[in-house]
Amino acid sequence: MIVLNLQPPPPLPATRVVAFTTPKNYAGRLSHLINSKGWAPLWCPTVIVESTSQTIASIQHCFSLKNGQISPLEEFSAIAFTSRTGITAFSEALAEIKTPPLPPHGESFILSALGKDSELLDESFINKLCENPGRIRVLVPPVATPTAMVESIGLGQGKKLLCPVPLVIGLEEPPVVPKFLADLTRKGWIPIRLNAYETRWAGLQSVLQLLRKSEEEGGLDAIVFTSTGEVEGLLKSLEEMGLDWGIIRQRCPRMVVAAHGPVTAAGAEALGVGIDVEWSQHPISHSSRRLR
Repeated sequence: MIVLNLQPPPPLPATRVVAFTTPKNYAGRLSHLINSKGWAPLWCPTVIVESTSQTIASIQHCFSLKNGQISPLEEFSAIAFTSRTGITAFSEALAEIKTPPLPPHGESFILSALGKDSELLDESFINKLCENPGRIRVLVPPVATPTAMVESIGLGQGKKLLCPVPLVIGLEEPPVVPKFLADLTRKGWIPIRLNAYETRWAGLQSVLQLLRKSEEEGGLDAIVFTSTGEVEGLLKSLEEMGLDWGIIRQRCPRMVVAAHGPVTAAGAEALGVGIDVEWSQHPISHSSRRLR
């Protein structure tokens, strides 16, 4: 008789859990990327980023003819899109009008966007904006930061530049937008702020999954922030529950904290959240270095 000495198979390595706090707009792409690495994504959105009927109306106000002839957009020489959401909101507003608001004749008109966001400034978008696509110059800075955008756009010489940025509700506005506007002013532009969409705190529900997972054996292996607003939203949720960032760190001492880009990293550090890893590639269509 043959006796087989069967040994139990070695335990499979536990799947690493990576939490991320990005809003719904970008969650699908980032979740897929985390999955593709063999990790388990845990989506805990801490902010809501979206256009509203009020913000769309604000954009369309820029298209409305005044004095029966002139579109307010004629007063501008450029539009600086510092987020993907700003472009999609602008596109929504353009879809609801019949005539392109920018006249076909005049000086070269700049459209600027960061990184992969510029892919949305396609032929369809430009044709909705102006009947003469030759008038439009799409400018993408070599580095996807608002500071690099300002440098790429160059001197304004007193011209107006439209800045579709978020209206921040329920959170402190990060310093990125005011700094961007100030940098443009120093370059001789007259930047006009346009609240093209809203960034809002997602509420307490956003942090419950993260807290539950942090209490489990193994806890969280990593957490990813893609904007300073996400960090602030998480901290606000913890504060509302009588907790702080320290409790997460205490429960998950080996957790890696990652930030997308130097703007998010600096913002997180300023809020008391230490960053272990900062990366500058573009694994998702949205970047923390955009204003959100």
